[in-house]
Amino acid sequence: MTHDGTGDIRVLIADDQMMVRQGFTVLLNAEPGIRVVGQAVDGADAVAKVAELAPDVVLMDIRMPGTDGIEATRLLTAPADARVKVLVLTTFDLDEYVYEALRAGASGFLLKDASAEELADAVRVVARGDGLLAPHVTKRLIAEFSRLSDAPRAPLMDRLGTLTERETEVLTLIAHGLSNAEIAARLVVAEQTVKTYVGRILAKLSLRDRTQAAVHAYETGLVRPGGR
Repeated sequence: MTHDGTGDIRVLIADDQMMVRQGFTVLLNAEPGIRVVGQAVDGADAVAKVAELAPDVVLMDIRMPGTDGIEATRLLTAPADARVKVLVLTTFDLDEYVYEALRAGASGFLLKDASAEELADAVRVVARGDGLLAPHVTKRLIAEFSRLSDAPRAPLMDRLGTLTERETEVLTLIAHGLSNAEIAARLVVAEQTVKTYVGRILAKLSLRDRTQAAVHAYETGLVRPGGR
């Protein structure tokens, strides 16, 4: 996390509805350790504001006129040195665009009617680099990959070869939606050991967080829908 001089998590809110932007700003500024540094009215504005304000996390509405949240997420997370994390906002739990946003590089998603506590927790989780992917979302991700059944992308598969056998095992469990604590229990190791493995996996595969690790595991065919 970059944070500013105060140690606060810097947040940018991107939504075409002023009431939504202002509402989230009030909610988040009331939370300790979080500061809203700016607002954007659409995806293009979000990309420009990220360059100007260097936030740690962007709350990104998916459906906006012009450059939508998916394209903006892709633009923000594509650079190899991108540090900003994107938390997608959606009105519908089963929004078809959530999946596309995750593939575009989002670290997680949150419903717009989330409580202030849920919102703040999500910002903190994503800022830490843990990714935010609820179990039911993991299941949807699996279902989408099953439906699309694209051939695994060879360049991505090549990168998997850099992982050790244990790291590959940990990545598989991440893709199945297990937390660090659950992975530690499954492998009978300390939770800190799992954190170390996760860090190595993300570094070797040039991924930002667990969410992107899960997406990567399905895209490469390491994990098959309905199996391990």
